[in-house]
Amino acid sequence: MSTEQELVARSGGQCELCGADSGLKPYSVSASEGRGDADILLCETCRTQLENPAQIDSGHWQCLSDSMWSQVPAVQVMAWRLLKRLSGETWAQDLLDMLYLDDDMLAWAQAGALPDESEVVVHRDCNGAQLQAGDTVTIIKDLDVKGTSIVAKRGTAVRGISLTDNPEQIEGRVEGQRIVILTKFVKKSG
Repeated sequence: MSTEQELVARSGGQCELCGADSGLKPYSVSASEGRGDADILLCETCRTQLENPAQIDSGHWQCLSDSMWSQVPAVQVMAWRLLKRLSGETWAQDLLDMLYLDDDMLAWAQAGALPDESEVVVHRDCNGAQLQAGDTVTIIKDLDVKGTSIVAKRGTAVRGISLTDNPEQIEGRVEGQRIVILTKFVKKSG
């Protein structure tokens, strides 16, 4: 029996966090250090929000009031991490206060804790639109590229951008050269 089949059987064919029954795929809970029980079955909505912490919708996660009581350690760990991340919400802090994890499980939960909102780096273009890795942006001003004779012309489309640790900078290719571009000089396309 494959891991996915085992997870479907264990969860009754439902997302182990929110209970949705479509778009289900295995998700490995991070910082598991070789645990055999580190996979859970998640719907696309839960997976997308976990992979993009800046896009977490606190309303969706009120479902944790049920899933936090799961007997599955990995589900409890994810519930703790999410509740900790959302602890600024009164309902989440109340649930977190009720959730008990033994020392090993708490250490696992803390080792891979989701970043706080203040730690999440959000890149925004000149209009305030949020940028994601892989987006296409348009340069809004002629830019001299330091260290080269290249000028990134206004209107140049930069496809498949990469995000940096600095929210004011992105990386992309212009005329075959990988360069750093200030976000205030780009606008998201499409």
